[in-house]
Amino acid sequence: MLFDLDGTLTDSQEGIKNAIKYSLASFGITVKDDDQLRPWLGPPLVDSLMKYYGFDRDKAIEGTLKFREYYNRRGYSENKVYPGIEDLLRTLKQRGYQLMTATSKPEAAARRILQHFGLNRYFAYIGGAALDESRVRKADVIRYVLETNNITRLSEVMMIGDREHDVFGAKATGLEVIGVLYGYGDREELEQAGADYIVETVGDILKYL
Repeated sequence: MLFDLDGTLTDSQEGIKNAIKYSLASFGITVKDDDQLRPWLGPPLVDSLMKYYGFDRDKAIEGTLKFREYYNRRGYSENKVYPGIEDLLRTLKQRGYQLMTATSKPEAAARRILQHFGLNRYFAYIGGAALDESRVRKADVIRYVLETNNITRLSEVMMIGDREHDVFGAKATGLEVIGVLYGYGDREELEQAGADYIVETVGDILKYL
């Protein structure tokens, strides 16, 4: 079982939005309405900076470093575990599933967050993006997790995430995917991306295993 992190295991939008605003402020940009940042939750920040503010790649990477400056200091703790997640992880582990993460968040940050909430003990491997932006797209992260752990029987692997890039990444690597609606995406986004299953709640995930 490969889990996305933001919007799937934890509701991290407060810390992410605050870090984005901190990053944009360093370029003299003020965000007047936090709701404008909702589409930023999930995709790589470099992509969002280029898409929504027309940054070139070098400037977007600079913005990402400013984001991390805030997030690593404070934003990571402006976060909460979704209700039912720990029970789900405990149940899956008891049933013999091997749990791993595949997140576009830097791997070190993912480890810190899961440790902060005591969830790291449920995961056999915590995989994430590379700090140098060489591994940030979801398909690349998934491949990295699979290859690092010598996982080749793809029919026995399921990806779980809340946004279209989770679905695209899973499909690009030959995995089935469960899209969750309690996170930051919506049904239309997940359906159009091609999610194999879509669930409303954390507890519903068990129905498709």
